[in-house]
Amino acid sequence: MGNPRATVEFGAFLAPWHKVETDANTAIHQDLALVEHMDKLGFAEFWIGEHHSGGVEIVSSPEMFLAAAAQRTSRIKLGLGVVSLPYHHPFMIADRLVLLDHLSRGRVIFGAGPGQLADDAHMIGIDPVENRRKMEQAFDVIHRLLEGETVTEETDWYKIQDAYLHVAPYSNIEKAVTATVSPTGPKLAGKYGAGILSLAATNPMGVELLAGHWDIAEQIAAENGQTVSRDQWRLTGLMHVAETEEQARADCRHGLLDLMNYLSHVTPGFEKAPDVDTLIDGINDSGLAVIGTPEMAIAQVERLQEKSGGFGKFLVLHGEWAPQPAALRSFELIAERVAPEFSGSRKPRQRGYDQVVASDKAAADATAAGQEAARKQFEAERSVAVG
Repeated sequence: MGNPRATVEFGAFLAPWHKVETDANTAIHQDLALVEHMDKLGFAEFWIGEHHSGGVEIVSSPEMFLAAAAQRTSRIKLGLGVVSLPYHHPFMIADRLVLLDHLSRGRVIFGAGPGQLADDAHMIGIDPVENRRKMEQAFDVIHRLLEGETVTEETDWYKIQDAYLHVAPYSNIEKAVTATVSPTGPKLAGKYGAGILSLAATNPMGVELLAGHWDIAEQIAAENGQTVSRDQWRLTGLMHVAETEEQARADCRHGLLDLMNYLSHVTPGFEKAPDVDTLIDGINDSGLAVIGTPEMAIAQVERLQEKSGGFGKFLVLHGEWAPQPAALRSFELIAERVAPEFSGSRKPRQRGYDQVVASDKAAADATAAGQEAARKQFEAERSVAVG
């Protein structure tokens, strides 16, 4: 099993989810303000997704959003979370990736998925049942193009002729594929040596599949001459923290019930609730979410490490559960009090603090003795001078 205090980095994953009542322009700029805030706080990653319907998940092009975010930040990595591959010609995705890689100077992470919203597929005339197959086909083409290959291929939904990327990537672009319940994501991760983005990590069903998903990825990687790293395994989970559990629950009266009831129509494992208190009780008790304190958040990450055997990144599933000031404070508390438990930075500081406290005021006594000696020396020197 995993070491419950093994190193984990923290980030955020946004669809993004916003209340229908919130002005779209305001909401988009709130999300840009969040990535700036997280960059300053030292978070490792920020991910944002692609959706075209439903009125809640309001970013249609994560590439464009992250291009704007790249100009507002300096160090945080920017994840496409995710590009819905069946919606696009794979050559165009690869070419846009290269541009974003240059704009961000190597901070982009390519996250790939099949697309989730049925209305997205309906509006562009595709069958969502075919999306996982199409995702695999497109991912293969994009991988080969990024590796510098010239690709010619024809399927039932795209044709590529002598295609190559005429601008080389700025960096070796990291790739990640989504995993929920099916083995598609772990299989692709193993085949291409990509990371895994486990979107159902805290789902009561999904959490029990984590260790098995990693076994699949390792097995497929070995069969294909690839390697996979737990450092590039990202687990996601809904989390909002405050100084007290009561405050966290009060914060989430803003939007949690509306948005979770929306998600119950979209995402397996999210059930409709009659009121916000029943909802919070249910998702906290099941482990699906943490609406509470930093200590509850620490316990959640430890639980996920034990269930998975160890992973590298925890991404907070963030939506407009709370007003923006409370959301920003939640990320401050995660940076201040949760992340240090898993970065290793707290241990030497705790050792130093404990050593001082256990010294029975040895430092204070030594300082007092030094001050007294200096006083006596000064008086002796003045006595000689006067005499």
